[in-house]
Amino acid sequence: MSSALDEDTQQTIAAGRETAGAMLRAAQKDLQKVFIVFLVGFLGTFYALRLYVWGFFRGVTKAQMDASVSGNVSIIAQTPFDVILLQAKIGLVVGILFAVPPFIYVSRDALKARGAWPKSPVAPWKLALIGLTMVVLFAAGVAYGYFVFFPFTFAFLAQNALSAGFTPSYSIVKWAQFIFLLTLSFGLASQLPLAMTGLSYAEIVPYELFRDKWRHAVVGIFAFGALFTPPDPFTQIMWAVPVISLYAFSLYLARVVVTAKRGSEKMDVKATAAHHWNHLAGVGVVGGLLVYAFYEYGGVELVNDGLAAVGSDYVFLDPGSQLALGAFVVAGGVVGLAFGLAYLVYRDIERIERTEVGVGDPSKLDLSALDVAGVRAAPPEVFADRDEDEIMGLASAAIDDGDKAKAQALIDRFDEAEADREAEDEPGELEDRTTRAGGAFFAELTEGETDEDDIGGYYTDIAFIVDSLTSRAFWVVGWFMLVLAVTFGWLYTGGIRDVYEDFLGRLPAVVTPEEVLNVVALHPMEALIFEVKFSTILAVLATLPLLAYFAWPALRERNIIRQRRRTVFLWTGALAGGLLGGFALGYSYVAPTVITFLVEDALAANMIISYRITNFFWLIFFTTAGIGLLADVPILMVLLNTAGVSYRMMRKRWREVTVFILAISAVFTPASITTMFMVTLPLMAAYGVGLGVLFVLTVGGRRDLSPARGAAE
Repeated sequence: MSSALDEDTQQTIAAGRETAGAMLRAAQKDLQKVFIVFLVGFLGTFYALRLYVWGFFRGVTKAQMDASVSGNVSIIAQTPFDVILLQAKIGLVVGILFAVPPFIYVSRDALKARGAWPKSPVAPWKLALIGLTMVVLFAAGVAYGYFVFFPFTFAFLAQNALSAGFTPSYSIVKWAQFIFLLTLSFGLASQLPLAMTGLSYAEIVPYELFRDKWRHAVVGIFAFGALFTPPDPFTQIMWAVPVISLYAFSLYLARVVVTAKRGSEKMDVKATAAHHWNHLAGVGVVGGLLVYAFYEYGGVELVNDGLAAVGSDYVFLDPGSQLALGAFVVAGGVVGLAFGLAYLVYRDIERIERTEVGVGDPSKLDLSALDVAGVRAAPPEVFADRDEDEIMGLASAAIDDGDKAKAQALIDRFDEAEADREAEDEPGELEDRTTRAGGAFFAELTEGETDEDDIGGYYTDIAFIVDSLTSRAFWVVGWFMLVLAVTFGWLYTGGIRDVYEDFLGRLPAVVTPEEVLNVVALHPMEALIFEVKFSTILAVLATLPLLAYFAWPALRERNIIRQRRRTVFLWTGALAGGLLGGFALGYSYVAPTVITFLVEDALAANMIISYRITNFFWLIFFTTAGIGLLADVPILMVLLNTAGVSYRMMRKRWREVTVFILAISAVFTPASITTMFMVTLPLMAAYGVGLGVLFVLTVGGRRDLSPARGAAE
């Protein structure tokens, strides 16, 4: 049997296998030493977690909680092996990380013989300095997380869970994963200065790209923070502001090193410092005096009063001795000196860029440093290799700075360069044939007969409908976000507790509310995640009628449906009636009956009942709103048939419907295969009921409910 891998892949795998074997053979005599390093890392981490780390994490978790909240927060083990297995897994990872460097070092001869050992032109002391900088930055990021971010975040999450009536009993596995994930994110975010400076210096990513795309970077930072932090403004700001500040500082460093590389003979940091030694000395003295004044004239008391006013337990301590105060004053002077030197270097950079305008390679000219006259006077070569995105970004920046004339000049000069390029690049005969052939191919794909089995027809219909919705995207997205925000705000400010208490009051007498009151949060963000998911589901349901209303003319024009747009109101009323009717039935009878049935056996066995937030509330959702959604499936199918979707089409496409429901279930239900199928199977059963209803109404598919094509309405 021939291999599924091509020859190049096989050779690469074989070379990798040979290299690994050579490394093992070369390090064979030293493997015992490598294993000892691994064992030290493994055992050291294992016992450090057991003796110190868990206690430290617990202290960080409760640092900003008051006594009432702290007393209700607990860390639990769900299985007898949770703690020891978690310690072993973490120790294993740390041990491997410890063992990798010595293993590579002892096998260096084999790597050199195979040409796999890098020959770095960088001096060893520079590599050591880079490594030390990485460690210091990582430690700074982690320190911010543990001493500032985590205490406030955990206090907020615990208070939110308790205010909703839940017990924050965090699983040690989920709690530790949450801490380690955010620790890693802060550590990696702190590497921004080094990463951006290195990429700019090596010209892998130009400094100008970092500078021009700073708005995208800010949005990306907030988006990344939204994925890993609680969705409240305070913690979002606590995450984003330090990272954005790091980005700004990184831009400065990148500009310094790039300018130093491009014009090293014109910029001399030592000469700048020597020439302005008196200014630097003055700034350093002022920095030291400010630190001294802060400690000697009430600064400590003022800061502590401010921390107490916002509910913080942190206390800004006095130095304790004159020696420590002297050290702080010296540190303040050094910081002032560093900022003074940074300003002088920045000023030199500005001078170099101004003197280099119009000199050297025109393609390297910095258009952002030119005024409108400079843009008009710049040679055509400046715009020859620029793309439209870059020019539009510079024009947008000029408009933001209030210089509309410069923005217009940039666009005009780029249009002139584009016209020159088009005049020079006349397509040849081969290119013409290729273009005509490609156009004919896509015309055949997207035009012509568009029956239900024609991929091109489906593509054309979908593209046309999506294009018709583009102009209405603001209203659709705005309505979705409004419903999402209102629902989340209601749940967040006590709505979820009101629903919880009202539901407990509906349980039969055999199950008292106190016996099912203990609903716990195993993950610090579990309550918030449920609130966000539930709000998203309601926002989607509320947005569907608006989406249908805006898409209706396009659907009618493509002959997908045949009724007029006012039918949307009929659809909305019918589906809302089915949803509300099913919800009332489920909330009043089905959900209490199911909960009672599930609880009775546990109570008879004298067990303590502690429901997890997601499991408890998704069960309530499935047995209340889920009943309404099930009732809506046959109603929707009948409505679709009246709009022109045939019974035969629905029966033929049941597989696609199943895949779609599975995908929706995987996104909006807990991360469990069981719950995914608990949602999918009833919905598919309702789909089958809808097919049965349509079979009767359409006489086996012989006569659909939609009006005949071209019939008057």
